[in-house]
Amino acid sequence: MAVTSASAVVIGGGPAGLMAAETLLAGGITVDLYDAMPSVGRKFLLAGKGGLNLTHAEATEKFLTRYGVRTAQLENMLAGFGATQLRDWVHGLGVATFVGTSQRVFPKEMKAAPLLRAWLHRLRAAGLRIHVRHRWTGWNEDGGLRFATPQGEQTVRPRCTILALGGGSWARLGSDGAWVSLLEAHGIAVAPLKPANCGFEVSWSTHLRVRYAGQPVKAVVVSVTDAAGMIHHRNGEFVVSDYGVEGSLIYALSAPLRDTIAAQGHATLYLDLLPDHDAARVITEVSHPRGSRSLTTHLQSRLGLKGVKAGLLREALTSEAMHDPQRLAATIKALPLKLTAPRPIDEAISSAGGVPFEALDEHLMLREMPGVFCAGEMLDWEAPTGGYLLTACFGTGRAAGLGVLNWLNSRKGS
Repeated sequence: MAVTSASAVVIGGGPAGLMAAETLLAGGITVDLYDAMPSVGRKFLLAGKGGLNLTHAEATEKFLTRYGVRTAQLENMLAGFGATQLRDWVHGLGVATFVGTSQRVFPKEMKAAPLLRAWLHRLRAAGLRIHVRHRWTGWNEDGGLRFATPQGEQTVRPRCTILALGGGSWARLGSDGAWVSLLEAHGIAVAPLKPANCGFEVSWSTHLRVRYAGQPVKAVVVSVTDAAGMIHHRNGEFVVSDYGVEGSLIYALSAPLRDTIAAQGHATLYLDLLPDHDAARVITEVSHPRGSRSLTTHLQSRLGLKGVKAGLLREALTSEAMHDPQRLAATIKALPLKLTAPRPIDEAISSAGGVPFEALDEHLMLREMPGVFCAGEMLDWEAPTGGYLLTACFGTGRAAGLGVLNWLNSRKGS
């Protein structure tokens, strides 16, 4: 078994790990980065396949609220490296960015690959040593890091370690959550990993599934009352899928939906199919005499309800209720969808749970394991899509790197 030494080791080659490595290199520290996959940044590349959403250009105060109960823990890190600093950093790699109509920020070329290539070129030029196909398997009795490699087991004894191993989604790209048991074996309590930014299951009829699966439901407002009685509202669009519902509007509510299902066994999502029409107008239109016209034609003519929205109405109401103007109008403004389960974590865009901030000091070092720091999605926080996930991964990666530099400096002469 080969044994080597290193100044600093970063385990995990995603945005958090690479940013931690860059921060250490800038501080004059020699860095070895290890990743289990054949190349680094694989989830980053796939996430940017349809257009890399780097961050969001909304006001800082609103931006910070996207991190929910972990806003206080992330605020200082994002103050040091948030949306503005991330854009400046990307520009420093020679990659131009633009702000879309939704205030989401993208590279001008939209893709992740050019950015990652430029970044890796700069990191290697700064001295980063990258070791792929090295799966971390824990610590040995002497505190050395153990790695399974194509050449057999290797042990590395660094001065300090940054763990940036990702969450539990997209296991085929390396984020498999295998690190949880390794930390728990050393007495580190880890919050269970759960799906975030995920779809949810609905028991559709065969007709709706066959007729409308894959179709977007646009311009709606959705709301859910969570297990604590708090009402959450969002507007936008989602997609009817074969198994239920998915898309940006659903992802934005995935935390309260998931937690309500865990507490109550299901969650009821209410859809306002016509948010630009008040209830009085809807009841007036559905009550208007339709003569010989069918109800389907009447709803399309008077309210513009057709296609998948009309299909959802018929899914929610019996034929008799469809012909009751009061019931019909009420359902148009608050159509109930019973969500029975989140989709499996490996289908989720991201995951919640992980290393609690309470187990870390203010520099992201494990209180029970001096010299071991954590960063990125393996920390216990979550955020919706829209650039918030990547921004916090970069921000916590940098914070962990600065934490290592601070820790090493404090130990000089000791």
